Amino acid sequence: MTQRRSGFPLQNSDASSEDPHKWQLALEFSGIGVWEFDAIANQLYFSKGSKKIIGVTDPTFGSHMDAWNERVHPDDREGYLSDFQNHLKGLVPMYENEHRVRCEDGSYKWIRDRGKIVEWDSQNNPKRIIGTHTDITNHKLNENIIHESLALTTAHNNKLMNFAHIVTHNLKQHTANFESLMDFYDDASTILEKEEIIIHLRLLSTSLSKTISNLHEVVNVQNSKIMKTAKIYVSDAIDHILELLDIVITEHNATIHNNIPKKLFLYYNYSYFESIIQNLLSNAIKYKHPERDPVISIDFTYDLNEFELSISDNGIGIDLEKYGNDIFGLYKTFHNNENAEGVGLYLIKNQIESYGGTITVASEVNVGTTFTITGKNRKV
Repeated sequence: MTQRRSGFPLQNSDASSEDPHKWQLALEFSGIGVWEFDAIANQLYFSKGSKKIIGVTDPTFGSHMDAWNERVHPDDREGYLSDFQNHLKGLVPMYENEHRVRCEDGSYKWIRDRGKIVEWDSQNNPKRIIGTHTDITNHKLNENIIHESLALTTAHNNKLMNFAHIVTHNLKQHTANFESLMDFYDDASTILEKEEIIIHLRLLSTSLSKTISNLHEVVNVQNSKIMKTAKIYVSDAIDHILELLDIVITEHNATIHNNIPKKLFLYYNYSYFESIIQNLLSNAIKYKHPERDPVISIDFTYDLNEFELSISDNGIGIDLEKYGNDIFGLYKTFHNNENAEGVGLYLIKNQIESYGGTITVASEVNVGTTFTITGKNRKV
């Protein structure tokens, strides 16, 4: 038996000696709709409760066999029909499915749909099926909030664990170096040897201070509760950043194309915006190709909800097959640049993600690299 179905109001029936209107009324007072399929009459019926849930006022709604089916969200339709057929085939004792249904105003509501065969004909085919509709939209919204909160908490815990490993590794390494140098100092037999070790100790001390400073900056970014935004005219803001980088740009004979129209703007934290763009432009210049001057293009598109900003260069590029998973890792470097610390991209990623955005990279060795930032364009 492969009947199509929908929800509908219960009609009078001989299946019960009690007045069916009593329990139907009780269900509708609780916000639950009732539906029934009559295989003999080949009719579908909706209760007022079912119609009310989706805002339908048409008294003839349900006369069309697919009245409910056609309103089921396309992404949910296959599972919805499959679950019902499984009950008709006797694979499950009761039909139950959760799906989205299009309301009269065009919005969607989540419905928990349940039903059961209550009568069979002489051929043991379903004759009569009764079920209920329950609006679970708020439950689903709360469920999504819980899942998002859990995912966010898990992400934060993973970051914390990763950060703890980084701190442990780095400080342990510095401690081991200090201990070794002190042992060398104790074993040194001449003043000159001792002075050389002192020089190494000072260098190690400077390196430790820098490590602690970098870690402190990472903590500040991850734990910052300040989410203030301002209206930023992107082209003007980038022109200001280019002024700050003027010496570096001139020194490396770099050409930077600011392709952003003057009228385009977004809502963002200005300090973060300046830090992100300045770091990406500095990297594009720092990792220029040795055989050509750096040429960098900055492009920007947006709508009322999202923006996309890309910075492309013609530098030495990154081998993504080899380093793709480590691009934004802390202390991950990919070139033999003596000034590379592996902190900048990690901080950029955290700054962008703290505003609900993402950053991706496309690169080809000896051709160039493009970083693309996608984020929410909204006033907080």
